[in-house]
Amino acid sequence: MTPEQMRDASLLELFSLEAEAQTQVLSAGLLALERNPTQADQLEACMRAAHSLKGAARIVGVDAGVSVSHVMEDCLVEAQEGRLRLRPEHIDALLQGTDLLMRIATPGDTSTDAAVQAFLVQMAALLDPSASPVPQAPPVLVEPVLVSEPEPLPEPLLDPLGEPAADLSAPRKKQRTEGGERVLRVTAERLNSLLDLSSKSLVETQRLKPYLATLQRLKRMHGQSIRALDELKMQLEVSGQSAEVQEALGQAQRLLGETQQMLLQQASDLDEFGWQAAQRAQLLYDTALACRMRPFADVLTGQSRMVRDLGRSLGKQVRLEIEGEKTQVDRDVLEKLEAPLTHLLRNAVDHGIESPEQRPLAGKPEEGLIRLRASHQAGLLVLELSDDGGGVDLERLRRSIVERQLSPAETVAQMSEAELLTFLFLPGFSLRDKVTEVSGRGVGLDAVQHMVRQLRGFIEVSQRAGEGSCFHLEVPLTLSVVRSLAVEVGGEAYAFPLAHIERTLELPAEAIVQIEGRQHFWHDGRHIGLVAASQLLNRPASETDGKSINVVVIRERETLYGVAVERLIGERVLVVMPLDARLGKVQDISAGALLDDGSVVLIVDVEDLVRSVEKLLSTGRLERIERGHRTSREIARKRVLVVDDSLTVRELQRKLLSNRGYEVAVAVDGMDGWNALRSEDFDLLITDIDMPRMDGIELVTLLRRDNRLQSLPVMVVSYKDREEDRRRGLDAGADYYLAKASFHDDALLDAVVELIGGAQG
Repeated sequence: MTPEQMRDASLLELFSLEAEAQTQVLSAGLLALERNPTQADQLEACMRAAHSLKGAARIVGVDAGVSVSHVMEDCLVEAQEGRLRLRPEHIDALLQGTDLLMRIATPGDTSTDAAVQAFLVQMAALLDPSASPVPQAPPVLVEPVLVSEPEPLPEPLLDPLGEPAADLSAPRKKQRTEGGERVLRVTAERLNSLLDLSSKSLVETQRLKPYLATLQRLKRMHGQSIRALDELKMQLEVSGQSAEVQEALGQAQRLLGETQQMLLQQASDLDEFGWQAAQRAQLLYDTALACRMRPFADVLTGQSRMVRDLGRSLGKQVRLEIEGEKTQVDRDVLEKLEAPLTHLLRNAVDHGIESPEQRPLAGKPEEGLIRLRASHQAGLLVLELSDDGGGVDLERLRRSIVERQLSPAETVAQMSEAELLTFLFLPGFSLRDKVTEVSGRGVGLDAVQHMVRQLRGFIEVSQRAGEGSCFHLEVPLTLSVVRSLAVEVGGEAYAFPLAHIERTLELPAEAIVQIEGRQHFWHDGRHIGLVAASQLLNRPASETDGKSINVVVIRERETLYGVAVERLIGERVLVVMPLDARLGKVQDISAGALLDDGSVVLIVDVEDLVRSVEKLLSTGRLERIERGHRTSREIARKRVLVVDDSLTVRELQRKLLSNRGYEVAVAVDGMDGWNALRSEDFDLLITDIDMPRMDGIELVTLLRRDNRLQSLPVMVVSYKDREEDRRRGLDAGADYYLAKASFHDDALLDAVVELIGGAQG
């Protein structure tokens, strides 16, 4: 490539950057002029942008760009001078010209000649009303030009008067400006590497703390050695030792004194170095993290234009109002939010906003309004996308659910509004009868929900009939860093993201209750299931003091569980280190990180963890939490396990035995009972025979094969009073068989006393 060709290539690249910046100015200004065609500042900004693009196109020899921007400039100048009032058809044409300029400036796009000629003819007709009318092209829906990593605006190629910049081929051509500062292109991989290295540097500085602590101990020991020598010298002087001995002792004292000074100086220097290193490492880490953050406005490039064009194509007037554009968000999050936000905005225009004929009948202005709010909240990016449309037709939604056979009509009729709205997120669900290019294409809100969940966030919808709908999204501000609560489970560190933690508490052992054979505790007016983190994470269970249990209450949408852990380490801001892809999906774990001391911590995938809990519940393998060592009074109290699938029978037996002083636990079937027997100590088992999953005969058979449990007394209580049933129970290993049909309070209690004695043994 010759120097001239290289220069031309660099100029074309700069022209493309210039077009990207100036077309954004044009799009924003033209949308504002559509609402108020006489805004002088917006007319001036748009005219300047068209003028700059004309000069830039002339410099790089792009004649089509000169022609298009020139006719756009003429139109805007006439509007400035009052000779022309911008009407919707003018705005449509100017926006099409803006898109055309971006196509002209895109390297490799050579299919613009016909479009340029058609545009020039259309603009000529609009600027000269006396000319023969040209059929107006319908507004073209142009998808906004989106880049994976939005960049700041480039430095202008031209000065405000349209003169060429000083030296376009100089090395500074790759630089951009943001707020007056130079901005350079950096790959995402390098940013990630920088953040990783800075986090490790921050961890490394923490390793100086043990050395400082050791030096402090050494200083104390040094002082003790000096005092010991002083006492020895006094004793030697009293005992009248020779001068040589005293001289040697004095020499040792002088050497210790000198080393003490050196030690004090070194300790002071190391302390200062450690503090400075920690400050620099923290600053490096904060700066690296800030490099990944971008304003939320970067994901909105072209969205206002898309909403306006889509509304025009549907015959609606729609305006997008944005709040919180400067909210800082991680680049990766912004990139992944682009598609779901675009779909939600299109959905709001198509489904939410009514036609201009319907809105006045409801007392609304003809122009529909869509609001998008972005804000920070507890380490999360909170987005609210609302419209002032008609809301969701709940009756139509009910009919659609029944027609699609998603739920019986009787059930649908009793559903709450929130329950009905969740059906909107099912795959392929739509309230539209016809498939259109705008919506109803089978890729609906389920795709949005899937993408939001990939970001470890959630989405929900609410509506007010006749007043509009609102989508509420919460996603992490960054995928690189997560605010977490570090805990200890089975001697290892794990971290729960704060976004999924409802609260932490120290739960007294006596606050744990048994409901339907499972452990619960009472919190904020509801019973919350209690599970052991050690079982979920496959760690060995640890002994507790029996007085209290540390519990982390996790939330996944409307589901709450209490997770018992050994120790709460504290809140930490962790730099996420993705697991090796070769590991695949690790159950209940999302990533790893390093704590301040350099030790590894695994970050819990709370959504996956909740699924694991529900799976254990459905299979009956959820283990109970050992409440620690029992007191002598509790040890003396006999413990009985009642296993029966009938709630009435369970409660009857539990009350009878509890009133007599026995401690009673219950299980809902044989599998649940078997888990209880393996995790806790009992003095007696009382079981039914006919139960789901595992019947009483199977339970007793398993128990008699277990070395630890084979001597446990067993009573079978069954409705079956036939001799063969009694024989089956006793042959399996039961010690006593009692028929429910004939037993009464005293019969049961007498049998228990006969087998294990009184409650206090």
